[in-house]
Amino acid sequence: MTGWGSSLAAEAFDPERIMQTAGSFGHSALLGIRYAGHGPDWTELAMDPGPQHRGADGAALAFGPLATLLDMACGFSLWVAAGRFFPHATLDLRIDRLRDAANGRTVTARGICVKVVGDVGFVRGHAWDADAADPFALATGTFMVTPAW
Repeated sequence: MTGWGSSLAAEAFDPERIMQTAGSFGHSALLGIRYAGHGPDWTELAMDPGPQHRGADGAALAFGPLATLLDMACGFSLWVAAGRFFPHATLDLRIDRLRDAANGRTVTARGICVKVVGDVGFVRGHAWDADAADPFALATGTFMVTPAW
């Protein structure tokens, strides 16, 4: 990750603690999204898909829950990389599904902050159901970060 000065520490922003609060209400609570891990420029979030996560066919993971999981993981990666919370908005998030997620398995998404240029953060991500080396979805996107970041 590049784009910030070395004085920003990833330890200053605690995504696990934030998800304990954010995961208890709203969209993330409805979907059951929870903290799964993080590093200096990445965050992992997970959910256990149930019937409410399935698409119209009743079998495959619907796009909405997948998009929410990847969007949150990518957004959190910006905060982790900066070492603090700041308002931001998703400008663009492209998600390519490589295959359907297997039913009955936990779905995990990793968002990675690639770089921040001016007021735009560039991210990438992937989601998997069993093995991180075998993702079922890939993401790339941009976020608008506030001038005060």
